[in-house]
Amino acid sequence: MDFENTYQDEQRAAAYDELDLGGTYQLAFRDVPELLAKHVSGTRAVDFGCGTGRSTRVLRGLGFQTVGVDIAQEMVNVARGHDPDGDYRVIEDGDFDGLPQHGFDLVLCSFPFDNIPGHDRKVGLFDGLRGLLAPKGRILNIVSTAEIYTNEWVSFTTSDYPENRGARCGDVVLIRTTEYSDGRPVEDIFWPHEDYLRVYEDAGLRCIHRARPLASGEDGMDWKSETEIPPWSLYVLGAMER
Repeated sequence: MDFENTYQDEQRAAAYDELDLGGTYQLAFRDVPELLAKHVSGTRAVDFGCGTGRSTRVLRGLGFQTVGVDIAQEMVNVARGHDPDGDYRVIEDGDFDGLPQHGFDLVLCSFPFDNIPGHDRKVGLFDGLRGLLAPKGRILNIVSTAEIYTNEWVSFTTSDYPENRGARCGDVVLIRTTEYSDGRPVEDIFWPHEDYLRVYEDAGLRCIHRARPLASGEDGMDWKSETEIPPWSLYVLGAMER
């Protein structure tokens, strides 16, 4: 299957820029400060798949010196428009040569692996990201859970795509964001937890911690599935000892 970036599209980039960290998305980022405080030493960071720079700016707000990288020029253009003093770079797919080897305490991957097909493709990218880590560096990989594609959420709907229920690892699944103006569904790649663990191992990474945040139900939000079913997995990864 050829790799295609869903967000390499001006209309989609503009719509994605409409999102904030509310709704279902807040559960992806709510616990990030605590996770980073517990697992990351140092402040040098790269945001892999930075998109319009939302997650890059989150890291900078937490005190990280952050480089945002993405293969989509359309997304990086928006990021630079919001944050002209930020460091946002367009890179070729899988090319990390412009970044210092062993130069980062943190690599944040905020959803790019939802759109990257194939075990070997994922392994190759994680192997490259592992090479960017300082000796005690960590990768924080935020991805959709398998359950997100078969339930209803504050920020997403999957009810029009019942075929998602039969998905297996590597299949294309459809999900539509309800909180921006682009009504087209996103094509994600279905990738369950056990298959991510195999990817990490083959890339020379170990899973140090996995978080699956739920909504408390006590915050006044009109949640749908979020109080009982986790929409996201947050993996803290470190390099295996060689």
